[in-house]
Amino acid sequence: MAFGAVLSSRSFSSPLVSGKECQLKQTFSLERRPNLPSIRGQFDLRRIFIVSMQRESSHICRVSSPFLTKLVFDQERKLPLKSECGGLKLRKLGITTRAKYQPEQYEISGLPLEPLGSSPEEAVLIGGETIEEAVLPWWQKFPKRWTIVLLCFFAFLLCNMDRVNMSIAILPMSQEFNWNPATVGLIQSSFFWGYLLTQILGGIWADKFGGKIVLAFGVVWWSIATILTPLAAKISLPCLLIMRAFMGIGEGVAMPAMNNMLSKWVPVVERSRSLALVYSGMYLGSVTGLAFSPLLIHKFGWPSVFYAFGSLGSIWYALWQMKARSSPLEDPEVTPNEKRLILGGSVEKAPVSSIPWRLILSKAPVWALIISHFCHNWGTFILLTWMPTYYNQVLKFNLTESGLLCVLPWLTMAVFANIGGWIADTLVAKGLSITTVRKIMQSIGFLGPAFFLTQLSHVRTPALAVLCMACSQGSDAFSQSGLYSNHQDIGPRYAGVLLGLSNTAGVLAGVFGTAATGYILQRGSWDDVFKVSVALYIVGTLVWNIFSTGEKVLD
Repeated sequence: MAFGAVLSSRSFSSPLVSGKECQLKQTFSLERRPNLPSIRGQFDLRRIFIVSMQRESSHICRVSSPFLTKLVFDQERKLPLKSECGGLKLRKLGITTRAKYQPEQYEISGLPLEPLGSSPEEAVLIGGETIEEAVLPWWQKFPKRWTIVLLCFFAFLLCNMDRVNMSIAILPMSQEFNWNPATVGLIQSSFFWGYLLTQILGGIWADKFGGKIVLAFGVVWWSIATILTPLAAKISLPCLLIMRAFMGIGEGVAMPAMNNMLSKWVPVVERSRSLALVYSGMYLGSVTGLAFSPLLIHKFGWPSVFYAFGSLGSIWYALWQMKARSSPLEDPEVTPNEKRLILGGSVEKAPVSSIPWRLILSKAPVWALIISHFCHNWGTFILLTWMPTYYNQVLKFNLTESGLLCVLPWLTMAVFANIGGWIADTLVAKGLSITTVRKIMQSIGFLGPAFFLTQLSHVRTPALAVLCMACSQGSDAFSQSGLYSNHQDIGPRYAGVLLGLSNTAGVLAGVFGTAATGYILQRGSWDDVFKVSVALYIVGTLVWNIFSTGEKVLD
């Protein structure tokens, strides 16, 4: 069995080694070997050495230069490690020198590496990379896991671009087809019929068949539905309602499929950052859709929005098919070093064949996710849905100003989601427990919006009101490193199902919360609307801090 190791020539007294715990008595001899000319110009040969560990009957190991390779150890034997290099000979430019080497104890630990060289006992590494990896340009050495994260980011960018374009296009469409406000509300809500239907189903499919297939299906499905929307609208209103529901079916599988992908591709120390980046794609998708839809409508007419945005899905699909795999074990482009980092010493299990619903629903942390997701989305959906009305009726902004100011919370969420992800991963890397980190981040995601909503009753200027709104949504984005990261913590094998389950509660909160807000405003005031949201934020904080955990409870 071969195990990886790295020796630095900068200090002969402190080599860096990794492999199974093993100790050998070694005698090293160093000799110059001027081969591999293709990469001599890229590395300082005086500081890079090749280590070829070959067991002999006397346990003597030979060291030769100039490049670094994998060390080979016998796991079965554990002998005292004494590295002796008395009278070490260095041949450099014809000059022979000697250097005394102080024996030293090494601790050798790590994961098995696949043979990388031509010999099963020897593989070349340069600073932890093979020679083949070291000479590649930087864009080919870009971590594959972050390629997956970026592709998921762009999928979510398209997701919200295709979703919000209707909120802009509905204005000229309602004029052309003479739709009244009730009909407009019906069209807007029809999206959620399909979206709600595939939350749990998408999670089941992703956990059974892999996130790659399910996310590809979702993007293609909703892109086709987006392109066909103008045709459906011109045929009849029922056709348009069905098409919007079809679009919801496609977008409904996106979040569970993405969660399944990232649970397999991203190590725990990068989980918050990766999820924050992906979800910021949704926020930036809303900004992009709200910014470009009016321009396209003004220049080419309202159907152009659906044609342009929908066609972008084909470009994403081609890249996804070329670059994505459901897990790193299926991807030949993943380097052994990155694969070792992703797996973290664990062995990836086979896709689930059945969902243990009774076990899942018996766990308190699962219910903490469901209840907290409901409380979170109640406030979030109300703010994002009713914000233009609040700006127009309460702050007295005109419609153009209201539309521009609606972009600000989305931008704030995109920025603060990534800041929160970086903070969370830094805390985990410094040794803080995942449970503590998730509770801290989600508490900010609940109590921050609650605080700023209470201030809206006391501000006297529109500028301060807009600032409170932006700060409310900015602190809300810390939830991406709280409850939205927790599905992968407590049940990585069922991450898709768990997100589908909790997001179903979140969608229901959005539907009922949006309707309840209209009812409250008919009989009360905006202060009453905000009080309900604040109360639910506090309930969510209590439930989350009492019942949530960052430990795995489902396996």
